[in-house]
Amino acid sequence: MLEDGTYDAIVVDAEAASDDGSVVALDVTVLGGPHKGEVVSMSATGTGRDALDLLGVPATLVVADGQPTLRLEG
Repeated sequence: MLEDGTYDAIVVDAEAASDDGSVVALDVTVLGGPHKGEVVSMSATGTGRDALDLLGVPATLVVADGQPTLRLEG
């Protein structure tokens, strides 16, 4: 897992993880720094978007106390 900090990232894979599409499984890749190229897998709720629409979306990955959160752009 990544150290606590803020990382620029991009969504490289996304798929619905629930029948109603409310949960999306995401893989994001870190874009810079010593962890460049590392992939973080996580799930997201409340995106309001279809999983395929999230592919290629820039994001900010924030790790605090070992827990990642993701802020999607656009």
